[in-house]
Amino acid sequence: MAYIEFNRTKLRTNFNYLNELFHNRGIEWAIVAKLLCGNEKLLQEVANLGIKEVCDSRISNLRVIKSLNETIDTVYIKPPAKDAIPDVVRYADASFNTELSTIKWLSEEAKKQNKLHKVIIMIELGDLREGVMGEELLNFYKQVFELPNIIVTGIGTNLNCLSGVYPSEDKLIQLGLYKQLIEISFNREIPWVTGGTSVVIPLLFREQVPRGINHFRVGETLFFGKDLTSNDPIEGMEEDVIKLFAQIIEIHQKPKVPVGFMGENPSGEVMDIDKSDYGKSSYRAIIDLGVLDISNPDFLISEDPNIEVIGASSDMLVIDLGSTDRDYNVGDMLTFKLGYMGALRLFNSDYIEKRVVD
Repeated sequence: MAYIEFNRTKLRTNFNYLNELFHNRGIEWAIVAKLLCGNEKLLQEVANLGIKEVCDSRISNLRVIKSLNETIDTVYIKPPAKDAIPDVVRYADASFNTELSTIKWLSEEAKKQNKLHKVIIMIELGDLREGVMGEELLNFYKQVFELPNIIVTGIGTNLNCLSGVYPSEDKLIQLGLYKQLIEISFNREIPWVTGGTSVVIPLLFREQVPRGINHFRVGETLFFGKDLTSNDPIEGMEEDVIKLFAQIIEIHQKPKVPVGFMGENPSGEVMDIDKSDYGKSSYRAIIDLGVLDISNPDFLISEDPNIEVIGASSDMLVIDLGSTDRDYNVGDMLTFKLGYMGALRLFNSDYIEKRVVD
């Protein structure tokens, strides 16, 4: 049976590294925990770190955080769907927003629940996911400031989440200038400029983050210890907080090229045949997980560099061991590091056991 190991000691190492990095620069930060898919055992490890604020894009996951530690501030980090508004107000202390109609519904619901709900208004800076356009900003804020039971606590942006647009010093300066414009125009203070995510951390190392950016939201770098612009490990951080272990269920020497008329497989893929492989064979192993558990085998990084992932069906993944079985046997465990999207899919699979280790 395949399982994930979640190393709490290495997680603590990465947390301490980031905490010092931000503290030394006067920056507040929150953990983005959506990777863990609401797993109570794993979220308890996050809560135990002593973080003040946790972000997630699923309200059910924030409900778990509140049940574990109600003093942690919870932030819903996407514009809320209308039907989710009551639970967003109930379980999220704050939410990211880009639509005036949605903030009006939040205001009405917060009044019903006798609460104040904090909103962070997201600004479009070029990646073309969520965000209010700059030319609409002043009119947008004017109307939000008039709503009861709503407190505007921040302005923010997301970059590199859809179109791959990297953050830059210029874009972060622009975000800070928007904040100043709003404060001057309405004589209101906006406490947080949340322009920082994992992909912005390399700019911190190069001293290219303007002082006005005073809040970061970090998930991927916490769990994987990587510079997301170069994909290199960050010195002093751990890359393998999360590891996958999967058991071999078959090993046979087989032809390298399929035999017979070929078309699309059930995933809609057509295999590209390397003509130089005709007549050749290799040892192939099958492990006990598939696309139901991990959407793309490319997100698996084998700790044995000689292993090549060939492909996957719904419940089985095929790997090439080369010209020898290298002493692997049926029943042996193979170990993999994971890319972010691979880990996300695995954490969301009920078929993969999650184990916390030291």
